[in-house]
Parts: sequence; structure tokens; C-alpha cells
Amino acid sequence: MKAAILLLAGIAIATAACFSERTAGPAATLAVCSVPVTVIDSMHYLVAIRDFLYYPDSIAVPTGATVSWVNCEPTGTEPHTTTSDAPGWDSGEMFTGARFSHTFTTQGAFPYHCTQHVMAAKIVVQ
Repeated sequence: MKAAILLLAGIAIATAACFSERTAGPAATLAVCSVPVTVIDSMHYLVAIRDFLYYPDSIAVPTGATVSWVNCEPTGTEPHTTTSDAPGWDSGEMFTGARFSHTFTTQGAFPYHCTQHVMAAKIVVQ
């Protein structure tokens, strides 16, 4: 029972921490990455980075929503980035466990990529 309560508390903390601009920590990643959640709530969305891909590779969000990317790769994997194709955002290197968030304030399609690998995806703000 104690273990279950501690696990749930860890997931809640990891999910809450996910919405800061940039944080790191493999312990939080394990909890977030083990739950296949794309929509946290109507204004918070999660994109996982694993297997050198973004999951999902296309996501539609409302204006004002925050998207958080979490690097779910195994420890020791090369870092990734989430970088807007146009001026907009750049996470910098995200090692395993790192999280980065961006709030989308205008409508449109926002393609992005990893500056270090052949990975691409898109956020559509409606």
C-alpha cells in the first residue's frame, strides 16, 4: 500500500514538474514516460521523445495551450532538441529525463525538428 501511494505521489510530482520551461531528472521521466498520455488537460499536452521520434508526431492544441516535451530515451542515449523550424522556440540539448515546455499563443501550424537527428513533427494551434 505504501509503495502504491509513493508511486502515485511520484507521478503527480513528475506531471506537475513537466510544465516548467526547462527541467531535468530521469526519475520524473520514468513516471511520465510510463503513462501514454498526450492530453494532460484541455490546456496542457505531452509529447514524448523516444526511439528517435516524437510521440505524437502531430498534435492539435487550442490557442494558449502549453506543450511539454519529455526525453524518454534510455540513459546514455544522445540528447535531442525540440526546435521550431521558424523563430519560435529552441529547447537546447535535452538529455534523458529533461523536459521543455512552450505555450502557443497564436494560431497556425508550427513544424519543428531535432537539430541533431532526422526527427520532425508539427504542432497545429487552432
